[in-house]
Amino acid sequence: MNLNFRKCYEIFLIILLFITLADMKAQVNFNDIPMIGAEVFIEPGQSDENVESWFKILRENKMDVTRIRMFENYMKDANGDWDFTLFDRAFSYAEKYQIKVYANLFPATDFTDVGGFKFPYNEEHLNRIADYIKNVVLHFKQFSSLYGWVPINEPGGGSINDPLARAIYKKWHDDYEDSKQSNKLTAYNHLSFDNEKFLLHYNTWYLKWLSDEIRKYDKEKPIHVNNHQIFTLASQYDFPSWRTFLSSLGGSAHASWHFGFFPRNRYDIAISANSEILRSGAGNIPWMMTELQGGNNIYSGNKPICPTKEEISQWFWITIGSGSKGAIYWCLNPRASGSEAGEWAMVDFQNKPADRLVEAGRIGAVIDKNRQLFAEARPLNSKIHVIYIRESMWVENRLARRASDFEARQAGAVMKSALSFFEAFSHMGLQPSFEELGEFDFSKSSYKGHTMVLSNQIAIPETYDDKLRYFVRNGGQLIIDGLTGYYDENAICRMMNDFPLEDLFGGNISEFKFTDNLFQLQVDQEKLPSHALKGYIVPVTGKSIGFEGDKTTGLTNQYGRGRVIWIPSLVGLGTRIEDDFESFIRFLRRYVNISEEIHFEPFQNDMLMKTLKNEDTYISIIVNKSDSKQDVKIIAPFELKKPTILFSNCTALMTDNVLSIESEETVVISWSLR
Repeated sequence: MNLNFRKCYEIFLIILLFITLADMKAQVNFNDIPMIGAEVFIEPGQSDENVESWFKILRENKMDVTRIRMFENYMKDANGDWDFTLFDRAFSYAEKYQIKVYANLFPATDFTDVGGFKFPYNEEHLNRIADYIKNVVLHFKQFSSLYGWVPINEPGGGSINDPLARAIYKKWHDDYEDSKQSNKLTAYNHLSFDNEKFLLHYNTWYLKWLSDEIRKYDKEKPIHVNNHQIFTLASQYDFPSWRTFLSSLGGSAHASWHFGFFPRNRYDIAISANSEILRSGAGNIPWMMTELQGGNNIYSGNKPICPTKEEISQWFWITIGSGSKGAIYWCLNPRASGSEAGEWAMVDFQNKPADRLVEAGRIGAVIDKNRQLFAEARPLNSKIHVIYIRESMWVENRLARRASDFEARQAGAVMKSALSFFEAFSHMGLQPSFEELGEFDFSKSSYKGHTMVLSNQIAIPETYDDKLRYFVRNGGQLIIDGLTGYYDENAICRMMNDFPLEDLFGGNISEFKFTDNLFQLQVDQEKLPSHALKGYIVPVTGKSIGFEGDKTTGLTNQYGRGRVIWIPSLVGLGTRIEDDFESFIRFLRRYVNISEEIHFEPFQNDMLMKTLKNEDTYISIIVNKSDSKQDVKIIAPFELKKPTILFSNCTALMTDNVLSIESEETVVISWSLR
C-alpha cells in the first residue's frame, strides 16, 4: 500500500510540474490571461536574501510576471570574460516562485545612461551588440522562467547623425529617390522631410535587426517592445511594419515622464488614450503595457509624483479595458545608485510592500479568480475613430514656435486637438479608438454609423484624399476642425487657389484670422470655446451651421451616403484649454448617435468608462476622478442583467443601472444578457 501511495504521489508531482511549466510557457495570443507584475531591478551589491525576497513578494502579491534589465555591464568579470552569475540567481529564483521573466536586452553603455542608447554608433558597435545578443540569448534560453525578449528599452528619439545612421541613410535615400512618386505641386519649392521619413525607417530597421539577431538563437520565445513618450514620439513608430516581426506590442506610460500634456486629474484620460494608440498600433498582434509608474520620484521625472494606491488601480484597469494582456509596474525594488536611486519602487526601504503593491495584489487576485472571463474579453469600442496623422506632427514640429503664449503655435497642438475629442467622448462613457490615419481600415464596403474625427490635423498626405472620400461616400461621418488639411505632406498650403478637398469638405477657406487665446464661436445653437484661430468658409455644396454676421464659420456637407461637419476653428483645443466640455458635448451629441452604445447619462466631466465583451458577458470599468461621490446612470441599448461588482477599492454600490461611486474609486462590473 505504501509503495502504491508513493507511486501515485510521484505521478501527482510529475503532473503538477507539467501544469506549472505549461502555465509558464510563453504563448502570446489574444486569449492569454492578463498578467500583472513589477520589474525586478538587478545590480551588483544586492544580497542573495534580498533577491529571493523580491520574487517571493511578487508571488505573495498575486503577480506572475516581471521584466529584468539585462545589463551587459554586469555580465563581465575583471578579465572581460562573460559571467552571468548575477542574473542566473535572479532567473533561478523566478523559477522557484514561478514568475515569468521578460528579459530586456541592455548592451553595454555608460552608467549614467538611464534608458539606454537608441541606435548603435557605428558598424563595430553593431557587431559588439550582435555578440552580446548571441551570448545572452544562448545562455538564458535554458531557463524555464524565461518568458520572452524585449530587444530594446523604449525605442524612439534617437540620433540619426552617427556614422552607422549616415551609412544606412545613404542607401535608404538612394532607394527612396528611385521609388518616390512626383507630387502634383512640383512647381513649388518645399521643405524636405527626408530626415523624419528616415527616422521612421531607421527605428524599424534597428528593431527588426535586433529581433532577427534574437531569432538566430531562439526561434520560439515571444519578442515584445515598449515604445515611450507616445504623445510626442508617435510619428516615429511604424507600428504596422513592427507587427510583421514582433509577437506583441508594448509601451511605457509613466505619468511623471510622459503625461506633460495633462493635469494630474486627467491622467486617467492619458492612460486611456495611450492604451488606445497602442491597441490600434498592435492591430493583429496582442499588446500589454510594459511599464506603468509604480513608485515615487525625487529627482527623476518631469512632473514628479508618487502614485496613490487608487491611481495604481485606475491605470491598470484602464489598460485592461483597452484590450491589454496585462501590465508591469516600474518597478518592484529601487536601484541603489546613480540616477533614480531609491525611487520608483513598490516596496519600501524596509523591503515591505507599500500600499501601492498591496493594491496591485488585490487586482491580481481578481484577475486570478476570473481568469477565463478576462482572458477571452475584448474591448467593445464605439464606432468613433479619433485620428492623428504622422505628417501633421512632422510639419508642426518643423514650423511650431518653441516659445509662444498660444498652444496653437506650439509643438503638441496637433496631438492635443485629437485628445480633446477623445476626452469629450470618454466623458460620455464611450470608448473611441485612437488611430494613426495609416492604421485605419479603408477596405470596408460600408461605414454606416462610423464617425472619424480629424481635429487640427494640419497636414493630410494627398494619397489619403480618395480614401477619405471613400469613407464618407460609403456612409461614414467625418468631423473636422481647426487647420485640418491646411498643408499637404510637404508643408505646401493646399487651401490657396483650388482646394483639392472642396468637394468633400463642402467649400473653400476664405481666410483664417488670429484672434484671442479663447473666444466663443456660435455653431448650431451652441457657443463653443475656441482658441486663437478663426476660419471663414466660402460654402459650395455645404450647408452653413455657424455664422459670424454674413460669414460662415461652420458647415455640414452631404457626400454620397455620408456627411462632413467642418468647423475651421480650434473648438476642440479651445474646449480642452477652458476645461469645460458641456457645450462641446452637447454639440457632438447632435451629430453622433450614441443610442446604440453603452454610455453615461448625462455626461460626466470627471469620469470615464471602458467596456469589454466576452460572449454574453460585459465588463465595465468605471473611474471617478471627481472630488466627490457620484451617482451615475449607465445606459445600454439592450437590457444588462445581474450586475456584479468584481472589483472596487471603496464603497461602490450598483442599484439597477445607477452606480454610486466615490471620489478616485475604480469599479469593475460584470453584466449578463441572460
